[in-house]
Amino acid sequence: MSAIKKNIFDLTKKELEEFLKNENIKLFRINQIWNWLYVKGATSFFEMNNLPNDLKRFLDNTFSISLLKVNESYLSEDGTRKWLFKLRDGKEIETVFIPEGKRGTICVSSQVGCSLSCSFCHTGTMKLVRNLALEEILGQIVTVKFFLEDWKKKTEEKVVTNIVYMGMGEPLLNYNNVVKSINILCDTEGLAISKRKITLSTSGIVNKIKDFQRDTDVNLAVSLHAAFDNIRNELVPINKKWPIATLIKELLDYNYLERKKRITFEYIMLDGVNDSLKDAKELIKIIGPLKSKVNLIPFNPWPNSSYNVSSSEKIEKFKKFILENGKIIATIRNPRGDDILAACGQLKSLNKKISRV
Repeated sequence: MSAIKKNIFDLTKKELEEFLKNENIKLFRINQIWNWLYVKGATSFFEMNNLPNDLKRFLDNTFSISLLKVNESYLSEDGTRKWLFKLRDGKEIETVFIPEGKRGTICVSSQVGCSLSCSFCHTGTMKLVRNLALEEILGQIVTVKFFLEDWKKKTEEKVVTNIVYMGMGEPLLNYNNVVKSINILCDTEGLAISKRKITLSTSGIVNKIKDFQRDTDVNLAVSLHAAFDNIRNELVPINKKWPIATLIKELLDYNYLERKKRITFEYIMLDGVNDSLKDAKELIKIIGPLKSKVNLIPFNPWPNSSYNVSSSEKIEKFKKFILENGKIIATIRNPRGDDILAACGQLKSLNKKISRV
């Protein structure tokens, strides 16, 4: 039985360079290979027509160019698409594409399951199975672009413009592979996605925020969801380890170093839980010293969830209070893909029969 070949998407540019160097292959070939993989979307080494035939054969004998296997795909009434991907070991993850005018966003998963058990989140009902490998994180983007036929389009016509690490799992708990993937996405000789168009969302893994600031230059979003510790302990249990004051202190340091960037605070709107003007007043108090904005997220129900969404009137009132009394930018996220369980907080590797395409 032949050994399984390593997926070339599991290599960073530096690792590929080291491999070529050790095989006495001229290093200018790395940019040619990289261009085929991340600009032209090649799915075979034999497509790489500016490489010599012996190098094509060598690469083909050594590596695979493997897309993710699609178990199911779903199409929402609003154009949002969701894929259920089956990984090599049989585990499953979900990835979402959200089209919105000239912007097209891929929502990427970083783990199979999640260890944080946020009570409002569908993924939180799963146990953490494992971290995703680099090839599985990049594979989501490469495969989605393949299905959207994005590789064939001219730069100005491409539909994938933004990447958000807001899918299944906590990105900062799969730190090394997530950072590697970000660096590959930003490589100007490859996918060349602007750092301004990449956002990582964390529940508040305080001991990784300085590392994140040092190792990347992309946007940071924090899943705050409550202004009081007793409420956040229930909604985001990691708060018991790193309470709000500790998180905010770390973010003040981050804000000082990243003066040009606003931190986005994500705040889910749950009826009777965290949506009062008392909550809004406390929110202004704790985030007021930071350069930030608030993204209010109407709760997206999922099977057997115990929460209800705040009324639209209450959400508007909450937003207005923050804006007028705290002078803090506040927006309301428009739910996308909720009819196929693709909206914020609804992802789970669940083979559910809904609006399949």
